[in-house]
This record gives sequence, C-alpha cells and structure tokens, in this order.
Amino acid sequence: MNCEIISIGDELLLGDTLNTNATWLGQILTRHGVQVARVHTIGDEKAVLQQLIREAMHRSDLVITTGGLGPTHDDITKISVAELFEAQMIVHEPTLAYIKKIFEQRNLPFSTSNYHQAEVPGNCEVLFNKQGTAPGLWFNETNSRLAVLPGIPREMKSLVKNQLLPKIDDLTNGQRRTFSFYMKFAGVGESTLSDEVIGPLDDFLSLGIKVAYLPSPQENTLRINVQARAEKEAVEKVKDIKDFIYQRAGNFIIGEGDSCTLPEALGTLLRKEALTIAVAESCTGGLLADRITDIPGSSDYMLGGVIAYANTVKTNQLGVSMDDLKNYGAVSQPVALQMAKGIASVLETNIGVSTTGIAGPGGGSEDKPVGTVWIGFWSTNHHFALHTQLTKDRRMNKKRTVAIAMEMARRTILGIEPMPYDLKPHRA
Repeated sequence: MNCEIISIGDELLLGDTLNTNATWLGQILTRHGVQVARVHTIGDEKAVLQQLIREAMHRSDLVITTGGLGPTHDDITKISVAELFEAQMIVHEPTLAYIKKIFEQRNLPFSTSNYHQAEVPGNCEVLFNKQGTAPGLWFNETNSRLAVLPGIPREMKSLVKNQLLPKIDDLTNGQRRTFSFYMKFAGVGESTLSDEVIGPLDDFLSLGIKVAYLPSPQENTLRINVQARAEKEAVEKVKDIKDFIYQRAGNFIIGEGDSCTLPEALGTLLRKEALTIAVAESCTGGLLADRITDIPGSSDYMLGGVIAYANTVKTNQLGVSMDDLKNYGAVSQPVALQMAKGIASVLETNIGVSTTGIAGPGGGSEDKPVGTVWIGFWSTNHHFALHTQLTKDRRMNKKRTVAIAMEMARRTILGIEPMPYDLKPHRA
C-alpha cells in the first residue's frame, strides 16, 4: 500500500508552526506496511486542496490530510472534501453531544462555530475524536481511501493509533511490509563509522536489505530496512548483518531501537553497576544534568550537580585552586580535573564529571579559540580530562560537549578504549 500525506495550513508554509505531523505519520505508517510516496504542504486554499486530493487519490491507495478542521474561517478542509465528493453536510449526533459535554464541563459558552464542528459529509465514516472537538473523517472510495484528520498533534496521533491503524492493518494483512531495525552508536562520526569502523555492506545489500546512516550531535543511528510478511521473518533476515555490525563496531554501540538514547544507555549502566554520578558544569550550563535526568528514575544514580559558571563558584563550591585558575585559566586541564573530583567529593558520588570551555561565539583567543573544551572525569580508579576543539556555534558546542561527557563516562565504566572520537585522556 502506498500513501500520500497532505499537511494543510498557512502557518506551516510561513514557518510559524513546525510540521511534526508528517514526520510522525511517516514513521508509524512505515511500521505498518505503508509506503509513504509523497508528502505535500499547502496553504488554506480550497481549490488547491481539492485538486491535490483528487490527484493523490488517483495515484495512491491511501491519502491522509492533517489540519483545517477547526471552527474558524480558515479551516476549509471539511467543506472542501464535501464539495469534492458532492456530499451534503449532516450533524453527527454523538460528536455534537460530546462537544456540548466538554463545554459544559469547562463552563464555556457553546457557539454556532462549535455546533458546526459536529457537521460531517454524509458519505463518510466518522472517526470519533476523544481528544478534541474535530472528528476525523474516513472515505472508502473504489480505488483509494482518504483519511481526514485534525492538525493538533495530540488529536491526530490518538485517531491514528486507535482508529486509522486498525483499518490499515486490515487492508495490508498478509502483504509484505517494511520492517525497520535501529542500532545506536556514540562517540564516533558518521563517516568514520561507515567507512572505517563498519566498512562496506555490499554483500548484505545485494540480499534486498537497505541501510541508512542517520547522524545527530548526540548519537548516530543505523537504520536497517527489510521487506517481510511477519516480524519473525524480518528478524531472521537481518540477523547476519546485525552480527557483522556488532563484530565490527560493538564498542560504539549503545543500544538498539529508535527510542534508545545515550542518557538512557548511561543510566542503565549506572543502575546496573550500582554507581552514582554528579556533574560540575561551566560551558554546558546545566545541559548535561538536564540530559541525564531526562530518564525516568534517574534519581537512582544521579545525585545532583553544580553550575560553576563563575570562578568564585569553582573555588568556593568545588575546591578549584585559585592559583590554577590564574595560571592556566578556567578552560584548562587542571581546572577540569579539580571540578570533576570536587563535585564527587561534595556530593559523595562514585563518579564526577565536569565541563569547562569556550562555547562562543565570542570569548576566544589565539591560544584558546572558540570551541575549546575540557571534560573531566573522576572515580576512585580513574582521574583524567579530555580536550577537544569544537565549532563556533554555541548551541552545537554545548550539545556535543554533553554527548562526549556521557559517552566518556559510559566507556570508562565498561573499560572500553579508545575514548569518544579517539580523544586522548590527559591523566592527573
């Protein structure tokens, strides 16, 4: 089954709203055996929408629209579809009763616009929306299907999961579908991972397997796609390529699954080893602590941290030597080492991690240009700092520093060498 997605709204074209619906739909539809062939983004123009739906339904088995089902004048999707199918608008009584109940519970006045929310084309099946006031619409035509969904992500996702996917699964039952397997890597660049660590995968690609590298500042993802009729068959088909990748790149792999993250991998390891961690941050300004505590239950191993932006905080809270700050500067190996040991001592943790650097875009010098970063680590068995030279982009520098710090900790706990991006440990 192939599909086209139509995202509707001037706000999407103007950049006022990020189109996350199309991204999410592409992911979930692929997992359910639907190939997304095209994604369209259009404004609130009836003629354009009608023409596009007509063309898309002629080309594709399934068309999904999102947006334009609200109560205001610019919400033209429902009336456009009714005119396209030459259908009369009727009131869907269950939806009307539900909308009235919502307004009563919230003690809000019920208006004519709200009443019109319950009107639907007479030739559609209503997809009841329990998350809002705009019902979804399902049209089962001779050669194609059309799903008309609200644009609010929470409402759209609820309708897809609870009402649209069962219909799709019935239509694709027994057909070959695409299964995706995700492997996550950290501490290695995309090109290095592909060219030097894993190497050519031609022998596997000739068997119908597709591979894609998906880079990010935090972790790199390798997606393996395979066609199969059932998950068990798909798992068997990708076994050999996954075994090959583990043999070549096992030290860089932090986990599997599209939702796997570096903070999750580090947290799982800390919990398994019954270790605690604390952070002392300067250039990352609390971002490292934020990422670590993104994981539910992180209080099991993350005890706290200090944002030591000013030198007085470094000395008073973490015990950093004022002489070293004067002689070497805040962005230096001695300061990173002392910050890591200091936070572990103050909060009595097994591990201390520190960050200090010049995030930019200003503040650099000839000796220490923008992007200069030191990352410290302390435990009873290890005390070292990593030095790296990053970019001139402040936000990117913070993200990459955090990623290096977490992967540094993960590798040190596991006894894996080398350090992220082959950075050299400068030991105390």
